[in-house]
Amino acid sequence: MNKAYTLQEATTKMEKYCAYQERCHKEVVEKLRSMRMIPQAIDKIVVHLIEGNYLNEERFAQSFARGKFNIKNWGRKRIVRELKIRNISTYNINTALSEIEDRAYYKTLDNLAQKRLSQITEKNPQKKRKKLADYLLYRGWESHLVYEKIKELIP
Repeated sequence: MNKAYTLQEATTKMEKYCAYQERCHKEVVEKLRSMRMIPQAIDKIVVHLIEGNYLNEERFAQSFARGKFNIKNWGRKRIVRELKIRNISTYNINTALSEIEDRAYYKTLDNLAQKRLSQITEKNPQKKRKKLADYLLYRGWESHLVYEKIKELIP
């Protein structure tokens, strides 16, 4: 049987949950629901977390964008899609994207494309281009950037 939490226990648990790693409102609400908290308690706890600065969507979005770009090499489109799934506002998404410098963005695309190209064993240039394009598009890179890069790498 699931443990029943008092408001204070749930609040303390959520403070730790948010302190451990940046969270978005949606994750916190889902976690509280999984703890079988009633909607009024969820609202009260979320307000407490925001006031205590445990929960900050702008900070979450910035951290998320930086992490996914630097560690997973995601493009802007994939980052935007994932933030929208988490119900992050357009303002916060734009703020988060401004965390990524253009120079670093293009350099990462170049490195990613070259690394992937070296792994593709396909001999047919057309199929090679398609494989590289599919890979980069899946990772959320803008199509015009992907096709420019492919023209440059596979003449």
